[in-house]
Amino acid sequence: MTASLEEKFRGRFGRAPAHVARAPGRIEFIGNHTDYNGGTVLGASIDRGVTVAVAPRDDGQWRFATEGRGGLVTLPATASPTPQSGANSWVNYPLGVIASLAAFGRQAPAGFDCLVLSDLPTGAGLSSSAALLLASALGMLARCGQDLPRAELVKLCRHAENHFVGVPCGILDQGVSGFGRKDHLVFIDCRGPTFATVPLPASARFWIFNTHTKHALVDGLYAARHRECMAAAAALGVKLLADASPAQVEAARATLAPEAYRRAKHIVEEIARVDATVVALQAGDLATVGRLLTASHRSSQHLFENSTPELDFLVDRLAASPHVHGARLSGGGFGGAVMALTTPEFGNAQAAAVTSAYAVQFGQSPEVLHTQTGDGAQLLQA
Repeated sequence: MTASLEEKFRGRFGRAPAHVARAPGRIEFIGNHTDYNGGTVLGASIDRGVTVAVAPRDDGQWRFATEGRGGLVTLPATASPTPQSGANSWVNYPLGVIASLAAFGRQAPAGFDCLVLSDLPTGAGLSSSAALLLASALGMLARCGQDLPRAELVKLCRHAENHFVGVPCGILDQGVSGFGRKDHLVFIDCRGPTFATVPLPASARFWIFNTHTKHALVDGLYAARHRECMAAAAALGVKLLADASPAQVEAARATLAPEAYRRAKHIVEEIARVDATVVALQAGDLATVGRLLTASHRSSQHLFENSTPELDFLVDRLAASPHVHGARLSGGGFGGAVMALTTPEFGNAQAAAVTSAYAVQFGQSPEVLHTQTGDGAQLLQA
């Protein structure tokens, strides 16, 4: 625990925390919307994340605080918390964890004070929500003297986001934050789910260009794509789109609604791109990886239709820039950020050329993050 964290906790609650957990944000490397369709995905945990500090209290209250918000959110401790709205809606992530504990054979924590700190930008497609879930889960379990196997911890956090927060996400975000490893990507076969790591060549670099345009997952766009994919799978006669092949989708094109065909084609071809990316990574072939990343974005742009003009502009510029292997939107889409995979020669000057062109086009500059891989969620202080 850093002195700064303890100082901030003492400033809010008058004592030191007993438990501290941290979980990283993640880059969706490739596998856009394939997770809830039963496919494969690749992601990278990064060196920025969310820290949750917890101290017990004996009056039957939960008190939540976070930097940037002046007041406390105070709620009664119960095994069945009520979702919050408005300015307090951010606590639905730790509350969702608490509400999901019983489904995984664990008890809800008694009273506590909880401080949440983050160095992740929100709305940038780096999944601050999954990081908050994982860090909260580790902190809440520690408060109760409980534990969960890592795969079950990841499933619990997905359950919380699906059933309490109300986002029908797959397991990509929670899985990468939970199983991340420095200098590796996390490979997830979402049908299991099963988790593995793939070494990342040492010359690979990540640059994130955050447009600060709306990244609206909860307001319906993400849920609409989920429904469309389930409908496309049903029209193809399979349970999930991962059960269909590209040839099967093409054979059914005449009988599928145009929208269903586009969604299905994106998913089955994206799964194939994920698997091809693993092969290229194992061969150290970053040039092929880059081409697959850019092809993934074009599919999101034209078939899945979850890109935006801002994201497309950045991908166009980056793909044409020296020292860039490839680029794509990262995350659910509908705004947010673009990830570029680059050589070490891509630096601040090259990034500035991209942001300057963007500012001319859209009137403001994107935020640039030069990030690297980091380890997954962990309890820092028990």
